[in-house]
Amino acid sequence: MSDHGSHTASIAAGNIVNDISFFGLAEGTAKGWVPSARIATYKICQPDDCVEEDILAAFDDAIADGVDIISISVGGFGASDFFNETIAIGSFHAMQKGILTSQSAGNAGPSYGSTGSVAPWLISVGASTTDRMFVDKVVLGDGRTLVGKSINSFASPATSIPLLHGQQVSTKCAVNDSMYCKKGCLDKKLVKGSYVLCNSNSGDYEAYGAGALGAVVRNEPYADYSDIVALPALLLNAKDHDLVWSYVKSEASPKASILKSENIKDAEAPTIASFSSQGPNTITPDIIKPDLSAPGVEILAAYSPLATPTFSNSDPRQVHYSILTGTSMACPHVSGAAAYVKTFHPDWSPSSIKSALMTTAYPMNDARSLGGEFAYGSGFVNPAEAVRPGLVYEALEEDYIIMLCSIGYDAKKLQVLSGDTNTTCPKLPVTASPKDLNYPSMAAEVVPAKPFNVTFHRTVTNVGSATSSYKAKIVTNSKLNIKVEPEVLTFKAVPEKKSFVVSVSGSVPVNSMLSASLVWSDGTYSVRSPTVLHS
Repeated sequence: MSDHGSHTASIAAGNIVNDISFFGLAEGTAKGWVPSARIATYKICQPDDCVEEDILAAFDDAIADGVDIISISVGGFGASDFFNETIAIGSFHAMQKGILTSQSAGNAGPSYGSTGSVAPWLISVGASTTDRMFVDKVVLGDGRTLVGKSINSFASPATSIPLLHGQQVSTKCAVNDSMYCKKGCLDKKLVKGSYVLCNSNSGDYEAYGAGALGAVVRNEPYADYSDIVALPALLLNAKDHDLVWSYVKSEASPKASILKSENIKDAEAPTIASFSSQGPNTITPDIIKPDLSAPGVEILAAYSPLATPTFSNSDPRQVHYSILTGTSMACPHVSGAAAYVKTFHPDWSPSSIKSALMTTAYPMNDARSLGGEFAYGSGFVNPAEAVRPGLVYEALEEDYIIMLCSIGYDAKKLQVLSGDTNTTCPKLPVTASPKDLNYPSMAAEVVPAKPFNVTFHRTVTNVGSATSSYKAKIVTNSKLNIKVEPEVLTFKAVPEKKSFVVSVSGSVPVNSMLSASLVWSDGTYSVRSPTVLHS
């Protein structure tokens, strides 16, 4: 049993609680983004499934209850057409009532096009690291210390403990199965009083069930985050795991000590998590998804003592705060940030709040993420700046209807989304395209290795200084040719609107993407929009 709901709710709006930790790990003060906010929760999931009817009913109830922000940490692998997708439908109805929906991008990364959260009227959130990370160490009997991953809250042993390989403590499985510590392979009598070395990253599950004192397991496929373990255990990379195996084979009585985990500073943060689902958007490739990234790795938040903190229902520990990882944890960070912005600007539309969050995000250039903007969107959420974005890109219901009509939606499909039997497509120009939705980022899918010339039409609303003049700047390391017309936007009032056109030309290699950023600045405010061309 887990406590997904309490954890995500407390990230968004949990109270301030001092002296919180997970058995001494990650000590500090717990605080949601908007502790003064009220939380309305709606149960949509059972242990093994989230029912579509319950999801829609929860949206209806939340809308009827008059919530300001909807946070939904639910999603699957890959995208579906909007009229067939429950969260797209529910969030469209919420948007109609002035409510912004924030959704987790999914945990199917780094697969290309894996995100299922692609509706343009909601904000899709990927998971990134924080500047705190957990590591664990194992000290071998010969004095060598190896560093691995786990959240191991158990005290370091006073003396070293016998270390045996899975194949040495199995009597009924084939050698390969026992080496991987597969289910039912470990003999409880042989395991007693020892650590177990397993070739599988799930070997600690079986070691725990067999009564081992600890486990050293192989981190393959590689995970770039740590999970809570039910016994002293850690994951080692392949090279270090092989060293341990060589040590076990070479010693008559191999021993080791698995130390308690520690949290250290991650100087490379924020980087996108490998599991975070990525674009491109497979329904409307001309709209970048995810929209933003936020902390989603090893997040400490509230947890029910009735739930177990690990994979094992027999784990006897009870905690009020626990550490979880996933885009489910990233989503409420952005939901809370959106609520924070709304406290300053209660009359702003959902798209204006979304625009403020996107255009003020910290730029990310994560060399370890081949997905680029398709992994982290506009960047890492920066709520302190989002309350003062200067300019916003606003899109209303009629704008989304035009976009849907441009991809071939007829009245029947539109009405499924809108809930209004009078919704139909207006007359559209032949050139109508999703890329001209007034979105805070810009993207276009182009023919690979062929010259292209693409234009984007955008309109910004002044929400900064009444009298201001913004100049356009292009930031890029690519070979794209980008022109903005006009290059200067002059405002005389709030909320005056100004339109501009971005023209991009060049050539994109096969299965590649080129990116740049358009930045509007008046010297006080900086409004940044990623621009991506992909093939």
